[in-house]
Parts: sequence; structure tokens; C-alpha cells
Amino acid sequence: MLILAFDGVEALDFAGPFEVFTTASRVHARQHPGKVPFFDVKSVAIDELVQARAGLRLLPDHSLAEAPVADVLVVPGGVVDAALQSAATLAWIAKQARGARITASVCTGAFLLAASGVLQGNARVTTHWEDIADLRKHHPELDVVDDVRWVDNGRIVTSAGISAGIDMSLHLVERLAGRELALRTARQMDFAWTTNPGIPSA
Repeated sequence: MLILAFDGVEALDFAGPFEVFTTASRVHARQHPGKVPFFDVKSVAIDELVQARAGLRLLPDHSLAEAPVADVLVVPGGVVDAALQSAATLAWIAKQARGARITASVCTGAFLLAASGVLQGNARVTTHWEDIADLRKHHPELDVVDDVRWVDNGRIVTSAGISAGIDMSLHLVERLAGRELALRTARQMDFAWTTNPGIPSA
């Protein structure tokens, strides 16, 4: 599993999914000692050092060029202006998404999926409530919906803003590893998982 990082990324957009999938692996390991971790989570960025929106600094595991092929790709949001202008970043997202079983975005990460061509046609998607209008304006071909926590289109999954990425990630744990592990992960995190994506995001 790969999680993209970039300058301006929203810290919880990145850290929320990271915490969910690494916690799920830890919980799974307790039940199955000696087994390979269920999720091998790595971060990827175009730069060696990334500064998140609020100033938190991140050291990614891989550069874009050396990153392995992702089974699951997570694209966070935040201030995505620079990432949208990076041809290398958009090309990398498009290439990884072609081979990934699931590509997911959090918040304004949906703009990166749209700009890279991962979201096409009348795909049903969502983003942060504050950015719904902009996504509709810049990508009128998409079916942009609000008042949902996440939208699951099979290979492409998008979530609303920030904390909704945790709900979506737990949903992906359920899809990939079963509901029991998802519930145990939410419990371990002391997180009140919104299991119904139709619950309003704001």
C-alpha cells in the first residue's frame, strides 16, 4: 500500500489512513502471530522532505521514481495547487492507479485523481464540503455528490474531508480483510466509525 505525500498535504488526510492501515496490521498480527503484516504501508513523495499544510515535516519512504507498484493507492488532499502543477506527480498517480486494485482519495485528493485522468466520465465522487462547488466547476463531467462520508465505485473510492478519510479507510479494511478486523481496528483507535457513507460529512 502506498500513500502519497506532497508539500501542503493535510496532515490528517495522510496520517488518518496511515494510522488505520498500520493499526489494522497490528491488530491482525495479534490474532495471527508470525504471519506477514496484512498491510505493508509506505509513503511516497516527489521530494525527500515534505512539509504538511500545518508545518509537520514528513520523511517519505520512497521517491516517485523508486516506488514499488501499489496494490492500494491513497491520495490525500490539502493544498493541492503545487501538486496539480506537477506533471511528474500526476503521471505517477495515473500509472499507479492503472495497476492498483483500489485507488482512494481523501478530501481534495479527488482533484488530483481528476487531473491525472483516474476519474473519468460521469464517475460519482465526493470531496471536502468546502470544495464541492470547485470540483463541479473544474470537472463538470463528474457526478460530484455532497453530504456523504465516502463514495465507493469499486476500483475508485473517494472521501469527504479530513476525518472522513478515516471512515473510508476503515471501510477499505472491511472490504479487503473483513468487517471483524475493521471493527477491531476502530476499537483499538478509540474511533467512532461512521459505517454508513450516507451520513452527512458536515
